[in-house]
Order: sequence, then C-alpha cells, then structure tokens
Amino acid sequence: SPGPDTMLILRYTMTSGQRTGLATVTGVQLGLIVHTVAAAVGLSLIIASSDILFRAVAIAGAAYLGWLGLQGFRASLMNVDAMTAGPQVSAAKGMRDAMLTNILNPKVILLYLALMPNFVSAERGQVPLQLAILGVALIAVNTAWLLAVALSAEQARRWLGRPAVQRAVSRGTGAVLLGFAALLLFEHAV
Repeated sequence: SPGPDTMLILRYTMTSGQRTGLATVTGVQLGLIVHTVAAAVGLSLIIASSDILFRAVAIAGAAYLGWLGLQGFRASLMNVDAMTAGPQVSAAKGMRDAMLTNILNPKVILLYLALMPNFVSAERGQVPLQLAILGVALIAVNTAWLLAVALSAEQARRWLGRPAVQRAVSRGTGAVLLGFAALLLFEHAV
C-alpha cells in the first residue's frame, strides 16, 4: 500500500513538476541506501532491539511526517496565482524531504529486519555483502516502481493542473501524512 514516500512523491510531482518528483524518488533511494548500510553493519538490529531507540526513531518520524503534512495544508491555503506561478518545492528540498521521511520511517527498519534474513545464508559467508546485494535489488525494484508513480503523477499534473485540484492534492496528501504521523505516535508513543 502507498506509504509516506509514495504520498510525498505524488504531492511534490503534482505541485512542483517532474524534476522535483524525480528528485524525490532519488531521495527515497538515498534513504534506502542508509537503511541497507545500517542493516549490513547491524545498526538496524540494535535500533529494533532497543525499545527506547525504536520509539525515538518512530517519534522523530511522526514529527517529521506531521510537519510535512502541515506544510501541505499551508500550501493549500495559498492564493491560486502563487500556486501556479512556478514550482513550490525545489528538487533539492524534494530529495531531502524524501530521504528524511524514508530514514525516519521505523517500518522500513522492520522491513529490512523481516525481509533480509530470509534471503541471507550464513553458511555462504560474507553476510554484509549478501545484505548489500539484497539492498541493491530492493532499491532497483523500488526505483522502478516509484519512477512509474512520479511519471504518472506528472501526466496527471498536466491533466489536473487546475488550482482547485492542486489545493485538493496538497490537502489530501497533507491529511494522509498527518494520519501516518498520528498512527506512528499511537503505535510507538502511547
């Protein structure tokens, strides 16, 4: 199901164009590289094993998603001319936001911990290398999927480029990101 990464790609592509959308896809992949390295060196296991560290990542992730969600609502209140005058989000900001959203998503840590060990064989040796290869495969599949999402969103942007739709996209993705933030807080802080 679509998660925060997909919502961010949709929002930024729809409101700021293909260049920003593709940069946002790149940011997600940079976040996955961080998770791959963390899994290969055992950091993901340490975080997942520590209730305090895992909660801290979850709360930081919820706070960041909440901030991005509020920005969506704030953008939806702009006047129509300001929204259509040019890109609202730079490619660099899209990349940074996506990378941080991915890194601070505790579900990605759990995905790596649940998925990777099933495909690693300790008997073959070089476990970190095996994890790295699996990470590269996951990133390749994720890139293909998210590129399709961004390119489709760009086509939809051209078709649905009306200001009222732009406001609805900002509000809708803002609400979804706030919902993800609330769920993370409820799951890990309450």
